[in-house]
Amino acid sequence: MFGTTEMLILVAVLLTLVFTGVHIAVSLGTAAMLGIYLMTKDMGVVANFLGSTAYEAVRDYVFAVIPLFMLMGEFLAKCGAATDMFTLINRATKLVPGRLAVATVLSNAVFAFVTGVSIAAAAAFSKIAYPEMKRYGYNTSFSLGCISGSACLGMLIPPSVLMIVWAILTELSIGDLFLSGILPGFLLVSLYLLYILGASIVRPQLVGEMSRGAVASARAQGRPTRRNDHEAPLSITTIISTLLVIGLVAGTLGGIWLGFFTPTEGAGVGAAASLLLAIGKGVRFKEIREVVLSVGRTLAPLLLLLFTAQLYSRVLTMTGFTRTAQEFLLSTGLGTWGILALMVLIWFALGCIIDSISILLLTVPIFAPIAMALGIDPLAFAMIGIIAVETGLLTPPFGILAFTVKAALPDENITLSQIFIGAAPYWVALLAVIVCLAAFPEIATYLPKLFKAH
Repeated sequence: MFGTTEMLILVAVLLTLVFTGVHIAVSLGTAAMLGIYLMTKDMGVVANFLGSTAYEAVRDYVFAVIPLFMLMGEFLAKCGAATDMFTLINRATKLVPGRLAVATVLSNAVFAFVTGVSIAAAAAFSKIAYPEMKRYGYNTSFSLGCISGSACLGMLIPPSVLMIVWAILTELSIGDLFLSGILPGFLLVSLYLLYILGASIVRPQLVGEMSRGAVASARAQGRPTRRNDHEAPLSITTIISTLLVIGLVAGTLGGIWLGFFTPTEGAGVGAAASLLLAIGKGVRFKEIREVVLSVGRTLAPLLLLLFTAQLYSRVLTMTGFTRTAQEFLLSTGLGTWGILALMVLIWFALGCIIDSISILLLTVPIFAPIAMALGIDPLAFAMIGIIAVETGLLTPPFGILAFTVKAALPDENITLSQIFIGAAPYWVALLAVIVCLAAFPEIATYLPKLFKAH
């Protein structure tokens, strides 16, 4: 029998290991094995349980989705697709106030369909967008906030690594999760753009433009009121490259949603097509080898994490921990909204100190069953959870995205406070989307239901 004392020991050991810096996979595995031992008092049972779980986890077909989508993103990033997209969108929005910030958000939205990793987007656009913003006199804090805030789209818009991990942990359909992220993603992009356009009009100095008074004064003195643009015309290669990327993403995700192939098969098609595109753009064998090795180095610890997470999830179910946590929360009288708010606060706090995937592995096995017991739609809850974790990445003082942007620009005189201040409006937009999803779960469920109806 697994009593309250054993449960407290299990939680205490897990939290102690995590917050003392032990790798999350080791922490989860140790806690899981301790739980089985406390329940059976037999190391033989622990060893058998460990072996059977490892075998079942590694042979699961769905695990191949992650490396294949990672390969697709890496190949497209290596061939300069992100730079091409930014250049094209930047020129297409030439007459829009704050066009470089608008181009950064829209490029991140498109790039999110390729990479599915927020930190990769933050690092890439720090080097692509920030130099252009600096050249045109954009406010430093405004520029850095735009880059770090829009990087959050990487985990919300499919194919997202967080969505795949969530699907594995909860046994939800990967295709349904991909669909459920589109409308929340577009809503978030819309809020970002509204803020940028409003800020650019109200405070034009943020985007390197003169205020109305300065413009009138310059005209009275016969001075130019706008900077001269000496941008080279767009190359046909840039246009074709961007269109091919969009076509590749539409074909891959569309094929999954329309049932032409499974998520794993779709990921394989995307990886193969992105490899051909990279070769066509001049990526050499040495660079291809580097991409494969890079994905392998990232994937190995990730698969270990997923295995130990399944071990941990099974132990939580067997020991009755999830049921006890559910009964405790329901007995507090907080209600559905109060419990959901508590979960979101926990995700915010964890997002400041550990990576997104580790947060899901720690919390989803506990939170998802509780959300189902409260009657919250699983797809809407998944989107709320993913956005909450991403919001944590922007939350001071330890928001990882802010540190990523600062690390990507080592030669610049940039402080973390500038990044956090600039990212504050994007943090508010993320919180607004969470509230919208909680109040109107149809935002996440509409497209999955629509595709199932057809």
